[in-house]
Amino acid sequence: MNGPSEAPEQTIYIVDDDEALRDSLVWLLESNRYRVAQFPSAEAFLEAYHPDMAGCLVLDVRMPGMSGLELYECLRDRHATLPVVFITGHGDVPMAVSVLKKGAVDFIEKPFSDRDMLQLIEQCLATERESRSRLRQDAVVARRLDQLTQREMEVLELIIAGRLNKQIADDLGISIKTVEVHRARVMEKMEANSLAELVQSVMTCDAVRGRFVA
Repeated sequence: MNGPSEAPEQTIYIVDDDEALRDSLVWLLESNRYRVAQFPSAEAFLEAYHPDMAGCLVLDVRMPGMSGLELYECLRDRHATLPVVFITGHGDVPMAVSVLKKGAVDFIEKPFSDRDMLQLIEQCLATERESRSRLRQDAVVARRLDQLTQREMEVLELIIAGRLNKQIADDLGISIKTVEVHRARVMEKMEANSLAELVQSVMTCDAVRGRFVA
């Protein structure tokens, strides 16, 4: 598998009160060259949690004290981005299905095969890598937007809305030449090589898309 080498900082966090199961999972994952951290309880994981954690969370549904479902809700409240796979017993499947609707990646029912677990883990890590990459790109676009003047932002909004230079000039009460100057500065500051690239960079940025009219 090449997942761990592509994202060496990713860690699989195992949260389960069953020591034998944790040890088994640690052996499986480390033998496949994944980085692993284990916790005997939801509370222990919360003490160690920080928003910069990368990787995924393998979480038992039922545990003494805080349950896996309660931990998941707590992490959602903190806007955690770690993908979650739930480990369930047969009677927990309806609960697991309910958390899928809230954003969990999947659940795996005991007893599970090594192959099924590894496939889910790689799916989670791929999802998390993609999410982190998107967040980094969003931050780049947001920083570039912050460099625009108010007038350049107005011009950009009209470009995104599909207005032509003459229409933008009429809308803003400025000359076409001035629109062209602002447009060139917008392209330069946004580091876009084409109109299509400019529009795509803004409209695919979750952090700012709502500010613009499609």
